[in-house]
Amino acid sequence: MFKLEKGLVHIYCGDGKGKTTAAAGLALRCAGAGGKVLMVQFLKDGTSGEIKAFRNVKSVNVLPATFDVKFSFKMTAEEKKAAAEYYSKRFETAAQMARYYDMFVADELLHAVNLGFVKLDDVLDFLNKRDFAAEIVITGREASQELLDAADYVTEMKKIKHPFDKGVKARKKVEY
Repeated sequence: MFKLEKGLVHIYCGDGKGKTTAAAGLALRCAGAGGKVLMVQFLKDGTSGEIKAFRNVKSVNVLPATFDVKFSFKMTAEEKKAAAEYYSKRFETAAQMARYYDMFVADELLHAVNLGFVKLDDVLDFLNKRDFAAEIVITGREASQELLDAADYVTEMKKIKHPFDKGVKARKKVEY
């Protein structure tokens, strides 16, 4: 039987809806097949429907958000510095824990990298130097070319039409 020495890297990116949903579906598949999943969200408050549901699945460990999340464009320079310290440490902790799981989902990590809250080099080092078999799943809007090159799967969600464009706000049970 084939033994996977190093898990593959999945990226769900783009401006369309469904990146977190796709990652959650993959995590649910892993858990349903007897795997253990570590899920950590960046730049989200941990109250979305999928996170609440995963808290009821024994084999999924959700790292709780403890940072007061607000849009980066509303942050002061001091708040951005605090966010960078928090998310950088959050990534470091999750990356160390990932070896004990079959799948590591880093939701919105791409956005945290793009904002400078997590260093691109830290993510690339993690991806390139890891020596364990966990699948790595990363979501967010814009992936750098370096991350795209490091990935084995890249799926881009492209927005064609979205109700938000007509002023419809995010709806519970559908968008969060």
